[in-house]
Amino acid sequence: MPHATLTPVHSQDIETAKRPIRVCHVSLGLSTGGLERLLVDFARFHDPEQTEMQFVALRDVGQPAVEIRECGSVVHELQARGGRFNSIRRLAKLFGEIQPDIVHTHNAYPHFHATLAARWAGVPGVVHTRHGQRYGESWRLRWEFRLASRFADQIVAVSEDAARLSRLQDRIPGDKIHCIWNGIDTARFAYRGPADAPVAISVARLSHEKDFPTLLRAVRIALALVPDFKLRIVGDGGERQRLEQLAAELQLGSAVEFLGERRDIPELLSQAGFFVTSSLTEGISLTLLEAAAVGLPILATRVGGNPEIVIDGVTGRLVPSACPERLAAGIVELCRLQPMWRDMGLQGRQRVLEHFDIRQMIGHYELLYADLMKQKTAR
Repeated sequence: MPHATLTPVHSQDIETAKRPIRVCHVSLGLSTGGLERLLVDFARFHDPEQTEMQFVALRDVGQPAVEIRECGSVVHELQARGGRFNSIRRLAKLFGEIQPDIVHTHNAYPHFHATLAARWAGVPGVVHTRHGQRYGESWRLRWEFRLASRFADQIVAVSEDAARLSRLQDRIPGDKIHCIWNGIDTARFAYRGPADAPVAISVARLSHEKDFPTLLRAVRIALALVPDFKLRIVGDGGERQRLEQLAAELQLGSAVEFLGERRDIPELLSQAGFFVTSSLTEGISLTLLEAAAVGLPILATRVGGNPEIVIDGVTGRLVPSACPERLAAGIVELCRLQPMWRDMGLQGRQRVLEHFDIRQMIGHYELLYADLMKQKTAR
């Protein structure tokens, strides 16, 4: 499956450039989440001879902003308030001051504001990354996405599923869309293999689209057949109190443990037998990649980019979303397949190494930037 359709750029085209390409990433915030981790990796692993990176957070910042600055990149905290026009105006002023060659936006809200601001400020190139399915958006937000996409030079989808939605739902021309899979630092998430215990782990933001109520109900069903099964939930969010209440109502007791936000994810993953997710929507989930990288089989819902990570029956199992009974059946099946966990995990690890390494991902983006600038200077 091709995951990056880029015009080849010869090394001499980059080497003869007078300076690195100045790229300014714009995101809603830099506080917590998978996208924020990805932006930290942009700062950490980009080639400084090819690209110089700055970052703009429209709202709250936190640890990811600290880590980006520690990598030597500048973070601008806009704290955008006061309506759309004010945000666009302030962004245009910032772009005029820092003079980026390319503004690279992430997700829909920054796409609308920063793309229009970039055009107002005369920025040569605009790239947008669509990180998922934009689940639950209103018609107004969909209209804003389509409008901003008309002014962007390239739209990057992180999965083949997102590329398909961009073509069919957003009516973006196919030659404007590229698919570049997300990546992780496979050195940090080194292979450890599954633990020899019926323990599953789920790592995610505790929000509606992750559909943890379905997972908790699935655990209740599965316990009838696998009474020693345990689930550890890592993460925090607005749904946590509701989920803890539901777990109590379902009388899950010690079968489910809420661990909150943690920074020792590789160690926690290595203590589990397999990974489970109940998401209603996904792009290319970094947590799935991390779990596969350490060698865990994966039980995931068949949504978004999940089938592009998990090979059903080979590296894990895929089940329908929003169905506690099917998810419970998947839990029971994986518990019974425990003798195969190691082999499934090894194949999952190999798939991540081949297709989802962060250095490979950033290399594809740097080729895209160089190709775009080559097109701009040739005009």
